[in-house]
Amino acid sequence: MSRELAFVSGASSGIGYQLALQLAQRGYDLAITAHSDRLADAAAAFQAAGAQVYSFQADATKRDEVTKVWQQVEALGRPVTVACINAGIGESGLFATESDLDQELAIVDLNCASTVQFGKYAAKQMSTRGQGNILFTASIASETTSPKMAVYSASKAFVLSLAKSIRFELKDIGVNVTALQPGPVDTNFFEVAHMSDTKIGTEGKKSNEPDAVAKTGLDALFKGEEHVYASDWMTKLEGAVVNLTPNSVQAAMQEKMMQPADK
Repeated sequence: MSRELAFVSGASSGIGYQLALQLAQRGYDLAITAHSDRLADAAAAFQAAGAQVYSFQADATKRDEVTKVWQQVEALGRPVTVACINAGIGESGLFATESDLDQELAIVDLNCASTVQFGKYAAKQMSTRGQGNILFTASIASETTSPKMAVYSASKAFVLSLAKSIRFELKDIGVNVTALQPGPVDTNFFEVAHMSDTKIGTEGKKSNEPDAVAKTGLDALFKGEEHVYASDWMTKLEGAVVNLTPNSVQAAMQEKMMQPADK
């Protein structure tokens, strides 16, 4: 087959959907996975864009299901040349009194554990061949103090650190690793994270569209960049100054964005 194979997790909506669609448009066939029932509709759209699509519905908070997905990908007999490790969820609220523990543990399972699993499988296969590209979806929140999003922010800090470390390990054997760090994006993330009525969930997310974020991430990946802030000027500015901004200032800014939209 002349088309190379790309793998995308969380491909049924949002950034993952756009990563898969744009990879199809760039000439890749796709192995995709997500938990949502919308995965079938997404697969049909990717096929319409010219890709051969292998679809695996699974709950990536469960390690055995992640393993099964990758076994099915391996069974295709086609090397994965691009892997976008993207699936993730959030939760909001004060850690001590408001946020839901089960949802926060699901964040750890999905954002961290499944990222390690899929990343391990992809890196092992690619390093054996000495060729490949891995894109990890982190967040601008991975570098900020984030009250009312403590576990989500910590999970994305984990992803960013993982991506940077793996990049160093693989850089001399032909495998590139890039971290994508979006700001607020206009997806259903905020509804799932119980943030749809906050300032960041109403006004903040309008500054970034998932198609633009995906394009920024893929362009950076294929240029071999270590990480990229995506995609509006505010996110890029925040990324440029975050390490110069005191934690107390970061926290105050985050608290303001987490207030109800009508305040």
